[in-house]
Amino acid sequence: MQAEPPDAVAVDVAELDEPESNDQRAARLRRTRGRRRRRSKLYTYLGLLAGSVIVLFPVYVLVADALLQPAQLLANPPVFIPTHPDLGNFSNAITQYGFGHYMENSAIQTGIIVAAQVVTSVLAAFAFVFLRFPLRRTLFLLTLGTVMIPFEITVTVNQATVRSLGWEGNFLGLTAPFLATGFGIFLVRQAFLQIPKELREAAVIDGYGPVRFLWRIAIPLARPVIAALAVFSFLGAWNQYLWPAIIANFNQSLKTAPIGIAGLASSQTAGIYLAAAIISLAPLVLLLIFFRKNLIRSLTAGAVK
Repeated sequence: MQAEPPDAVAVDVAELDEPESNDQRAARLRRTRGRRRRRSKLYTYLGLLAGSVIVLFPVYVLVADALLQPAQLLANPPVFIPTHPDLGNFSNAITQYGFGHYMENSAIQTGIIVAAQVVTSVLAAFAFVFLRFPLRRTLFLLTLGTVMIPFEITVTVNQATVRSLGWEGNFLGLTAPFLATGFGIFLVRQAFLQIPKELREAAVIDGYGPVRFLWRIAIPLARPVIAALAVFSFLGAWNQYLWPAIIANFNQSLKTAPIGIAGLASSQTAGIYLAAAIISLAPLVLLLIFFRKNLIRSLTAGAVK
């Protein structure tokens, strides 16, 4: 084996002993940071993937069981992949068991509650922020205190009030206790407080009255928060069970989707029960998909200045 010339060895040793330049050091640091950043992203994505599987697996089981044949629902070990999907449970839930009527009642009830809560919250929040009247702070504290009172405590009083007004057999009785919400007033008030006072003063100079300022300036600036309030109101109204169950005792035709689902909870109608749960869940999923940006903007409002 031929020996390496002494001059080549001297050159290699000189290159090894040569100090690292600033450009080389910066390049090495960039490569190190890049590897760490890619590794951190990989761990983050793996964690998000694991969390998504944990969260979505029960939803998958619900959908898969709703598509199984009746005999497969009681199979042991359980079947997780429907080889021959059966859509009959969905059609039977809507037509044979009247779940379509329950969904219609829930849609009417939820629409009334959402519209009323948004309107009352915006008007009350505007009054608490931009108008001056006696006992304003006291009234706001009382309004905020209603958030701390569980609804179950007021059920008896609400039932007696609705019955005395003769509303127990219609949608007025179904929605009257929820037409205003202290949480919504507080949420919109906090959004209105972010509007600079100089903007209000400039609007007054330009001839804007309270109604015009509310409609043209305050509401557009607080639109993400108002949209988030509408989503929260929708979720709360759609999933109500206790009060609709009380009203349904006076008028069976006012049963809502949660009451209808509870009536299907039996071993003979297991597949139809699961199908009805999916039908009831569909509007909530669509709502969160379409309004997800508004929810994120409302939750992060004020976090970045």
